[in-house]
Amino acid sequence: MKETNTYLGSDIKKLGFGLMRLPTDTGKPDGKIDIAKSCEMVDAFMAAGFTYFDTAYGYSGGESERAIKAALVDRYPRESFKLATKLPAWHGASSEAEARAMFDTSFERTGAGYFDFYLLHNVGSVRTAAFDKFHMWEYIAELKAAGKIRHAGFSFHDTAELLDEVLTKHPEMEFVQLQINYADWNSGGVQSRRCWETAWKKHGKPVVIMEPVKGGMLSDPHETVKAALDAANPNVSYSSWAIRFAASLDGIITVLSGMTTIEQMNDNISTMKDFVPLSETERGAVDNAIAALNALPGIPCTGCRYCVEGGGCPMNVVIPNIFDAFNRKLIFGDEMAAKFGYAWETNFGAKASACVACGHCETVCPQKIPIIERLKEAAAAFE
Repeated sequence: MKETNTYLGSDIKKLGFGLMRLPTDTGKPDGKIDIAKSCEMVDAFMAAGFTYFDTAYGYSGGESERAIKAALVDRYPRESFKLATKLPAWHGASSEAEARAMFDTSFERTGAGYFDFYLLHNVGSVRTAAFDKFHMWEYIAELKAAGKIRHAGFSFHDTAELLDEVLTKHPEMEFVQLQINYADWNSGGVQSRRCWETAWKKHGKPVVIMEPVKGGMLSDPHETVKAALDAANPNVSYSSWAIRFAASLDGIITVLSGMTTIEQMNDNISTMKDFVPLSETERGAVDNAIAALNALPGIPCTGCRYCVEGGGCPMNVVIPNIFDAFNRKLIFGDEMAAKFGYAWETNFGAKASACVACGHCETVCPQKIPIIERLKEAAAAFE
């Protein structure tokens, strides 16, 4: 592993501006992005010394890339900030030419001249096949050689085992973007800890962290979680605990926060402007918060995947992924995030209602979960 003081991005401040949830004129995600408010947030971010901005080809139907041109690229010297965007070859491209054209579209929308960090978007599961089929690994190497991107990497939502396979096959990738937060740290589904260990400790690849507040859920967690954190310090926001937990890890380029309001921006800036890693006592408080989360009445799936791998589920029901989405409702009470997660996960496998109650999954489940009944509950909740 590389020394922690020499890795790519070690000099970047550890708060990044995620541009997936920019303010809108209606206050709702489907509204038109409010450029004036976005400019205000960009100005506050830059004034505090932060420089990393993260968007993607598909964010807000492409409007995120256009908005950052207006709010950042057209208003600040190009060398004063770092801009990242992503290419989702598995979504909307039916040929290599169409996949390659996604870069050109992002290039034109942002007017950035080059991207500091360029990512293949959401490698993993069946999506990886599109990047292979359309030779996207080779394409971003071409882009780097041409000076259109500075650093090549990929974002990832899958198992540590698959991440190991991808990084072993593509050692030329310079960094990885991973979902890491204390709620998912020991999760069998998201596998935050195991994926971070695979990327940084095994392969020496620095990490950009996404979803440190788990889509906002850790900004207002369960009362027992709040109590565990308040016992250590009742005078800071719950979001700050989550962001500092993520930023305290080794090998981190930056921690992305998807901010929608200037109030969220100011809270994050106050937390991270003079960032101090968690102390031993504070880490103990987070461990207590994790224990409080684990004690809540969710489904105790560890993501071992015995139920679905090696000829497991005959209907290809994505059982661990469904349970991870369902736990967003059961543990966090976030109905919207749970429904979105369920819809997303079942894009890549069968829904809970496809279960034929063959029982194979229950015979191999180490946690002895009544999977058939829990799938019925998930189907009733989400379908």
